[in-house]
Amino acid sequence: MKTIVENIFAESIAVKQATLKANADKIAQAAQAMIDALKAGHKIFFCGNGGSAADSQHIAAEFVGRFQKERAAWPAIALTTDTSALTALGNDYSFDIVFSRQLQALGQKGDILVAITTSGNSKNIIEAVKYAKTAGIKTIGVTGGTGGALAGLCDIALIAASPKTARIQEAHLVMFHTMCELVENTLTK
Repeated sequence: MKTIVENIFAESIAVKQATLKANADKIAQAAQAMIDALKAGHKIFFCGNGGSAADSQHIAAEFVGRFQKERAAWPAIALTTDTSALTALGNDYSFDIVFSRQLQALGQKGDILVAITTSGNSKNIIEAVKYAKTAGIKTIGVTGGTGGALAGLCDIALIAASPKTARIQEAHLVMFHTMCELVENTLTK
């Protein structure tokens, strides 16, 4: 078992190093886009399914609460948390529109959508990004593997360097925490 544990850690480290090499500039661009949006009084939206839904809630909470510094709250919303909206929209329309419809209600030009899907092909994430593009909402896609359909649709695409969901999610967390730290350090002096 110890060898398996060591192999998992080694693989995770290698994925993070490859992800850093491929995405360092884009992570900085994504953080700058968030800084610019927040300075201008705009909101940041997050969406994802499963583990990516949990990441959406986690990172939105870091913006609303705090990451490492005491500061004012910033407007961030996880579109994954309103179970009444999610289930009504999924039942009355289609699960494909559960995020895009909420974005239609809450989003405004100048806001940011952080769309998370490990495969890059989740239909409800793609629909949210398509709507965001029509509404003047900047899009940051966070995905893995080859990037899927999402990578080509977003203003900024961050792609974890692995085809494995667990390793993708681990790399996503490092990217998100890096963006949080960059935003917080820039806006909190």
